[in-house]
Amino acid sequence: MSGSVVIAGLGPGAEALVTPEVLAALDDATDVVGYIPYVARVAERPGLVKHASDNRVELDRARQALELAEDGRRVVVVSSGDPGVFAMASALFEAVEAGPRHWRDLDIRVLPGITAMLAAAARAGAPLGHDFCAINLSDNLKPWELIEKRLRLAVEADFAMAFYNPRSKARPEGFARVLSLLTETCGDARPVIFARAVSTPEEEIRVVPLPECRPEMADMRTMVIVGSSATRIITRDGTPFVYTPRSAG
Repeated sequence: MSGSVVIAGLGPGAEALVTPEVLAALDDATDVVGYIPYVARVAERPGLVKHASDNRVELDRARQALELAEDGRRVVVVSSGDPGVFAMASALFEAVEAGPRHWRDLDIRVLPGITAMLAAAARAGAPLGHDFCAINLSDNLKPWELIEKRLRLAVEADFAMAFYNPRSKARPEGFARVLSLLTETCGDARPVIFARAVSTPEEEIRVVPLPECRPEMADMRTMVIVGSSATRIITRDGTPFVYTPRSAG
């Protein structure tokens, strides 16, 4: 089969944060497949066909990309951030595993991108400078009980925590429960970073002590990073620097 599938990360928003490797793949593509706003980020050009779809049809989108590649097309599946972090790379390999055996012989590559987590951390300083974890707070694909278990264990392990999808219009109560759990289990005023729309003109960075955090400070465009007990703040004019020392103990 002469077709190919590249699963590519477009970064957090700014064009300057799209890697040259991803740009080259887009230049070579015959088809781009992805969620509507991500496909819209790819420039129109002759010979390029764009296939945009809704956010909750990841497996259908993956199968479409594989079928196009099966027909000899050079397909790029786009995600924001990094495609392997709560994004399309996993969905595509799930489709490969469940699909026809010959899909496994396609030329499939994953190209990394700059995640919202890393972009937000860089804006704040170095809050992920020691051990950390990333948790998707959406309960669309996993039960709340599992989210709560992982939160409690992350606090027990004293990880810094990066939260994806903290609060949506469909489930505004979830992040309130998260903040209540963290306030109860952490028992301190560790810094929490609310990084909204990082690398876009709407970017906003706020550093708030945990007891003062409110659910409405986050939405689906916000990356939330909670420091560990060792995370420190360097005060200055404007937004402070936040960092977690590399050593522990």
